[in-house]
Amino acid sequence: EGIQTAGKTGTAEFCDNLSPRKLLTQHFAAKDTENTVVVSPDAGGAKDAKKFANGLGLPFAILHKQRPAHNQSEITHVVGDVVGKTCIIVDDMVDTAGSVCAAKKALEAAGANGEVHLVSTHGILSGPAYDRLNEAAFASIVTTDTLPVDVQLKNHKSISVAPLFADVISHSTAGKSVSALHF
Repeated sequence: EGIQTAGKTGTAEFCDNLSPRKLLTQHFAAKDTENTVVVSPDAGGAKDAKKFANGLGLPFAILHKQRPAHNQSEITHVVGDVVGKTCIIVDDMVDTAGSVCAAKKALEAAGANGEVHLVSTHGILSGPAYDRLNEAAFASIVTTDTLPVDVQLKNHKSISVAPLFADVISHSTAGKSVSALHF
């Protein structure tokens, strides 16, 4: 999840995994998030979804996903209360968009109110992704600008990671901890 920086101090090497979570949560902090739940599309993303939810002071839910074949997924369970709620699906990267579109359908089938947002650090968007996402009609799709996203994607907002890199440069040149930038 995120962007890595690397460096060397004396003989010790280090690597910081930069997270744009703060930039992405700020986008939603400016909106009405009453009756909203943050959703992880799978168990592997639960830790990040929980941090995203904590950043907004929201509850979170997890989807249990199985992969019957390569690039195929099916949601078997929704763990958490989504009934009547607006959902924000948080994923580290969206490739073909099959999983996140299946997640949206599963949330709606479980009683979510139909307003489902998608947040992704990296919008890879290969193969059928654009068609799938446009057909799924997410309320919004928010990605960082780490990869270009074609304008044909409906309801898309790109968040610049430039402020994150500026903070990293500022902390590095001042001898401050880059790890302190995370929440």
